[in-house]
Amino acid sequence: MSNAQAFSTAAMPLDQQLVLVTGAGRGLGAAIAKAFAHVGSAVVVNYRYSADAAEELAEAIRARGGRAAALEADVTDDRAVDAMFDAAHAEFGMPVSTVVNSALMDYTFDVEGRQPADEIDFADLSAQFRGTVGSAMNTVQAAMSGFREIGSGRVINVGSNLVQNPVVPYHDYTAAKAALLALTRTFARDLGPLGVRVNMVSGGLLRTTDASAATAEEVFDRIAEASALGHVTTPEEFASAVVFFASPDSRAVTGQNLIVDNGYVMS
Repeated sequence: MSNAQAFSTAAMPLDQQLVLVTGAGRGLGAAIAKAFAHVGSAVVVNYRYSADAAEELAEAIRARGGRAAALEADVTDDRAVDAMFDAAHAEFGMPVSTVVNSALMDYTFDVEGRQPADEIDFADLSAQFRGTVGSAMNTVQAAMSGFREIGSGRVINVGSNLVQNPVVPYHDYTAAKAALLALTRTFARDLGPLGVRVNMVSGGLLRTTDASAATAEEVFDRIAEASALGHVTTPEEFASAVVFFASPDSRAVTGQNLIVDNGYVMS
């Protein structure tokens, strides 16, 4: 396929796409899945433990005339991920065109309960690397046969503005997201000739997800006061930016990190 043809296939309308969202049974992932369903995309609601919530979300999308299926897979397991992509193709009769890596591996944003630098163990970092970087590698590699069939593909990784401004030093979480940003850029360079765009959307503390539920109200208030728009970002606001990176409007964008936090961090 020529570069011109690959560029053309990257203009696939959102309502013709099959979008796989990891960790979509709850929290931010669920908001992202809903946002794609709203613009007419077929959606794979991936989950690991949240079977009931994922099934309810998929059913709600279908009840509104949308297309959705809840598929279980531990995204740190490459064989489970391969099976999920096969099941998605069988369910919808088309390959996945966009992958959103939003699964978060068992993490709670609790300032008081975090591990300080002189106590944290490398095993904690390793676990986050496996859940953040390892799972993204698995989903991208599983998606590649479909991307080649289509002639293009989109990967949107969920990052964190703590990489740019570690105002709360969640060492393991932030180090893993920094590694994911590096992977976003190296994959964008390597896969660009195949028509695959790889980008990242990075948020701050979101109001509110399961992971941020333990955050004290005064922390949310301080973030709002420090943000240019005086507002803490919601999962729905964040999801809108993710949809942009799957749309034809972003077909000339790859290897980028967009910070969506109402102007808390400017970079």
